[in-house]
Amino acid sequence: ISDTVFFRDGVRRIDFILSYLDDKDGEKKQERRREFEANLRKAGLELETEDKSDSDDLKTYFLKIHAPWEVLATYADVLKIKVPFKESDIPHGQDVPLEWLSRPFRLPEKVMRPQPDYFTSPFDKDKIDFFLIKNRDTFFPPSTRNRIVYYILSRCPYYKEDRKETDKKGIKRLLNNGTYTSAFPLHDCRYWERNTNEQCESERYHLYKNWARFLSFYKEQPLNLIRKYYGEKIGIYFAWLGFYTEMLFFAAVMGVICFTYGVLSYDDNLTSKEICDPSIGGSIVMCPLCDKKCSYWKLNSTCLSSWQSHLFDNEGTVFFAMFMGIWVTLFLEFWKRRQAQLEYEWDLVDFEEEQQQLQIRPEFETRCTDQRLNRITQEMEPYLPLPKKCGLFCLSGVTVLFWMLLIVACITGVIVYRLAVYAAFASIMKDSPTKKIHLVGSLITPQLATSVTASFINFVIIMILNFFYERVAIWITDMEIPKTHLEYENKLTMKMFLFQFVNYYSSCFYVAFFKGKFVGYPGNYTYMFGKYSRLRNEECDPGGCLIELTTQLVIVMTGKQVCGNIQEALLNWWCSRKARKDQYSRWEQDHDLQNFSQLGLFYEYLEMVIQFGFITLFVASFPLAPLLALCNNILEVRVDAWKFTTQFRRPVAAKAHNIGAWQEILNVVAILSVVTNAFIMAFTSDMIPRLVYLYAYHPGSEATMSGYINNSLSVYDISQIPLLSTPICCLRYRDYRYPPGHQRQYSHTMQFWHILAAKLAFIIIMEHVVFVVKFFVAWLIPDVPSEVKARIKRERYLIQEYLHNYEVEKLKIQLSQSFIIEAKPEVCTTTDKHDVLSECL
Repeated sequence: ISDTVFFRDGVRRIDFILSYLDDKDGEKKQERRREFEANLRKAGLELETEDKSDSDDLKTYFLKIHAPWEVLATYADVLKIKVPFKESDIPHGQDVPLEWLSRPFRLPEKVMRPQPDYFTSPFDKDKIDFFLIKNRDTFFPPSTRNRIVYYILSRCPYYKEDRKETDKKGIKRLLNNGTYTSAFPLHDCRYWERNTNEQCESERYHLYKNWARFLSFYKEQPLNLIRKYYGEKIGIYFAWLGFYTEMLFFAAVMGVICFTYGVLSYDDNLTSKEICDPSIGGSIVMCPLCDKKCSYWKLNSTCLSSWQSHLFDNEGTVFFAMFMGIWVTLFLEFWKRRQAQLEYEWDLVDFEEEQQQLQIRPEFETRCTDQRLNRITQEMEPYLPLPKKCGLFCLSGVTVLFWMLLIVACITGVIVYRLAVYAAFASIMKDSPTKKIHLVGSLITPQLATSVTASFINFVIIMILNFFYERVAIWITDMEIPKTHLEYENKLTMKMFLFQFVNYYSSCFYVAFFKGKFVGYPGNYTYMFGKYSRLRNEECDPGGCLIELTTQLVIVMTGKQVCGNIQEALLNWWCSRKARKDQYSRWEQDHDLQNFSQLGLFYEYLEMVIQFGFITLFVASFPLAPLLALCNNILEVRVDAWKFTTQFRRPVAAKAHNIGAWQEILNVVAILSVVTNAFIMAFTSDMIPRLVYLYAYHPGSEATMSGYINNSLSVYDISQIPLLSTPICCLRYRDYRYPPGHQRQYSHTMQFWHILAAKLAFIIIMEHVVFVVKFFVAWLIPDVPSEVKARIKRERYLIQEYLHNYEVEKLKIQLSQSFIIEAKPEVCTTTDKHDVLSECL
């Protein structure tokens, strides 16, 4: 069988494929198929069946569907699909200076612009001669054809004429009950070779050759061809992903510069030198970090972790945190401009009303039995009563809240693990206080071992909870019966993101803002569940908690990305094990590919938005996070392109003029990131205490950091512990408290309050500076470029002018003919077709 996309006559193009198996006990299914296919024919579609004897597995029937011109014209009018009426005379733009520098990254013009620019207008069946119709067979592109056919399939009934059962409607129900096994439009050719038929554009081949191969990672994306082949919804996703990746380059460069500064200033770090110095850090004995099993330890045992902390906790980090607050604003504002440009180029400027009115979900029409009068159309329409809607909303909210509390409970369990297992690691430290602390392994301290194992356990819990919650979220959203596809996606998006936000970020929030903040002091420690639980709250290293936050962020962020890529690679390998066959029909090849679900893009967006949160909310703790995200996204673009081109069936083309609810989520994350990074720099980092010491408490005329470690550690008199015999007179602990013997012993010193005031002042100043710059940049950069505004006005003016001239010419012809012949009204004879047609409409 040849690799054709046409009926057996070689003329009529296959717009959609339905497949089914001939079950022995499938009389009901056969009856449903018979009624459904009969109604499809009444709606005007043309069908052709391939017998199972001609299929590769000798089990599957394939039903080929073709939409003739009359059907396409009718539904193009109903859906207000924009079609060309005149070739555009507006130039693409001015020549860019130094354009030759970008030539290595550009694709051929035929790939970037697969078709000329046209002025477009909503299709009107009564004004066919107004539009540029050179060939009726190719006037509507395959993506538009499969969208129209799917619109009919999703609304066509499969009940008998004598009894109308409103729930028996649509291809989705037939797929769910097994009447059909799959429904999909065809790819136009094999991805590795062109179609031999000249009438086929072989767009899939061009996409694979110029876009889906990893060796093209440095090339621009053929967005117009992606949009033409897959539809605007998938096109806008790849446009956003590509733009996000390009903007990550600037954040990654600044992150590398910040990290390089930490490396170059490595030898000038007096704080770490004092910790590592045997005469300073080696002579300071610290209080035990847990009760009973933990022993005293020397400060210089944390030498390595203090050096590691300096790589990320230095003066450059403050600048980088402020830069990222401005970067995220520039990213969102420039994306709005890019999105407005795509809306104009892809005819999506007036799409909002069309989206709301014409994409009502068939499930809403089926399950909402109540009817009410639409004040605008004066027609009866289905609706969901308010009491039922409120009940479903409350049930949804309670379920989401329950799962979020479940995550908090799991995180609490991980914290308990950290507290309990640290004692186990610390029990290894059996050396006397006069010797160096015993390490777990050669380089790992008990603190680091606890942090790493807890991070891995937390990551496993995250993945398990994700697996279950995804299914619960979809079930809840289905139960709410959203009216439109857009409303469905937005509700599911908010549920999933709220859960994922708590799931992925809660452990990072704990390390950043709670660990080491409520410890107490020797003799009056704070316990997690009270003193009798014996679970003493965790302390930070003398170098601060920032290195632990870095560890947590690296493990969760990179673990998620690596796990996701491995999962995709294994799934794609499993699905692509079949060898290429020459005698293998086009519909069978596509049938063996993975189905692209309606929520396919949802998971792609979710993965990237979670990553966006990691590189903005906690970027002050790990400046290399944007670099890791950039490397991942360069691979992600090509992996996603490869999946769409080679592993997925062709999706039904869908329209979207923006990224939907994700835009608002990104805005919220961007604002929250300024607050979190300001608090990280103030309370998690040791930057503020060091600066206060440098400028206010350093003894001597020259401001240096010498003596900072001794200044930042308080003294505890060990003789106050009864029944304890030890040659050590006093221990040190990390805090700013008066020494024993002072009239206010063990209460906070004035330096503590100065540092706290400096931290709060830093937060206020940083937030206000960044927010002022953010809002100024947002005000300075208009959402829609002035050039695009001018083009939109120009196009609307020309459309009105051409429509006016067309109507005038048409009226002249009618007046001239009225003197010769009387117009005869058309009489419709095909009542059956129109009954089913109106039902689908």
